[in-house]
Amino acid sequence: MPIPDLPDLPAEDSLLSKKFGRETANYFSGSPLNRLSFLRSDVSFLRAAYAHPRARFLLLRDLAPPVRADDPAQLAFAGYADVAPLTGADPFALSEEEMIARFDSSEEQVTIVFLGVDEKGALPRSEAEPGDEFGYKGFKGSPYFAVDVTPRGKKAAAAEELIKKMTERGFTFYDNSPRHMGLLAGQAAMYGQARALIDWNARTPFCAQCGQPTLSVHAGAKRVCPPTDRAGCGEGEPARERRACATRGRVSNHSFPRTDPTVIMAVVSADGTRLLLGRQRRWPPFWYSTLAGFQEPGESVEEAVRREVWEESGVRVGRVVLHSSQPWPFPASLMIGAVAQALPGPGEDIYLGHDAELESAKWFPLDEVRKALATGTSNLGEKPPEGYVEGSLRLPPQTAIANRLITAVVEGWIQSKM
Repeated sequence: MPIPDLPDLPAEDSLLSKKFGRETANYFSGSPLNRLSFLRSDVSFLRAAYAHPRARFLLLRDLAPPVRADDPAQLAFAGYADVAPLTGADPFALSEEEMIARFDSSEEQVTIVFLGVDEKGALPRSEAEPGDEFGYKGFKGSPYFAVDVTPRGKKAAAAEELIKKMTERGFTFYDNSPRHMGLLAGQAAMYGQARALIDWNARTPFCAQCGQPTLSVHAGAKRVCPPTDRAGCGEGEPARERRACATRGRVSNHSFPRTDPTVIMAVVSADGTRLLLGRQRRWPPFWYSTLAGFQEPGESVEEAVRREVWEESGVRVGRVVLHSSQPWPFPASLMIGAVAQALPGPGEDIYLGHDAELESAKWFPLDEVRKALATGTSNLGEKPPEGYVEGSLRLPPQTAIANRLITAVVEGWIQSKM
């Protein structure tokens, strides 16, 4: 399958663009939706959007989305009538305060996430779809939600019926193995948002402070630890008080989705003629990529770049320049891309004895890297493209920020930044 186009940001006639060039947008960014995050607690908005004829629903089964059989690069969506038997006809009927007051930990929740509104008509629509555009306080378009349809508990039968209905329409649930990097870029961004939030809700059903069950609120973007619980209470009986929790009565009685900052860097030799790449043992033969690692608490991005490069390869880095970032919802990372330059002389010496993560690290001439960008890019697990010569360098695909960093170096981006 050809690599989908990445978001193409407009060329701005600004001082920064003249100095640094057009901003780079990476895969899993560039969503066509206006998230309208300030309306996630507006019950009137959510109720109207959810039941609107133009509302569309991205279903995730074990975090995999459905795609069109005739075009697997495009997501497939369900309608309100499809999801209502699973989610209920009016899942946003209660305000956040009412949900907390009526909390019953024995009831099974279906996770629903508001993704945003397609105001510009960027997503394909069928002419047969009913109704006018959704509108609320000046915002017009088509509302989009994500729903976790993984069969579990008492809701399993309804979830399985919905999955069956989707497959009968000719849709297939996307295979997880290539990490969904074959989707169109804008739709990949929508999927990334949905995946990260549904996965976070599924992985954090209990309060990190007191260990008691939590409640998903704010259209799937927050979780709260209620002070009472109606589980086991009869009709008309008051809800029982729960154990004390430090999250209550403080600045905010919420937990929020976590994002793990990760640095990923293209390291250039001191003279600017070579690029440092590494490989892990599990990767295909001749497949190399940029170095990367998690940023630690109390550490700047620049410090994390220098530390990770030295720990993994022994190379010492001087100047670090930020290039671009990439959301990476596997499960919740933000990859912060940088270009860094090695210190001359001993600073370029490779030593793998600090960290056993890499099987190999090498300096590659830029001409060799340029050729690999043209004939040797592919996803992990995929065959190299036509024209690849066995034994030549292989690199990550265009949809990976590693590829964007490598391309930036080869195209001379570094020359105007250092």
